[in-house]
Amino acid sequence: MAVTYKKLFHLLIDQGIQASELTEKAGFSPNILTRLRRDQYVSLDSIEKICLALNCKVDDILEFVQDDKSHKLSQEEQHGTD
Repeated sequence: MAVTYKKLFHLLIDQGIQASELTEKAGFSPNILTRLRRDQYVSLDSIEKICLALNCKVDDILEFVQDDKSHKLSQEEQHGTD
């Protein structure tokens, strides 16, 4: 499973908050923002900071999506191939 942060960026738009404002408000580096934009790994500590800064829940800012690798494995399991 992969993680996408599209919900976070939609929430920022809805609340009228610039992404750069979020880095200040949540107290993390611009590098974390870049990782979020690329749907890369971000620590739970960073996720917690974002949720506290935006007064939201984890499922308001991220969601799990099936990535190609896990999708292929799932199909192989269904068809009984190795």
